[in-house]
Amino acid sequence: MPNDDIMTTKELADYLRIAEKTAYRFASEGKVPGFKVGSAWRFRKGEIDRWIAQQEQEGKQK
Repeated sequence: MPNDDIMTTKELADYLRIAEKTAYRFASEGKVPGFKVGSAWRFRKGEIDRWIAQQEQEGKQK
């Protein structure tokens, strides 16, 4: 995703290799960082990468 810093729910799902429905649920529940444009969720790739790193660190602490 060279210049496209913003991802759709489908792109997020592909990126995380999860179902699109799961990505939408995670966003709705505030489990992943995102924002709404109208009624559609959008995600900044940099924030998602930081969230992944944070999840990895929390997993190591358990």
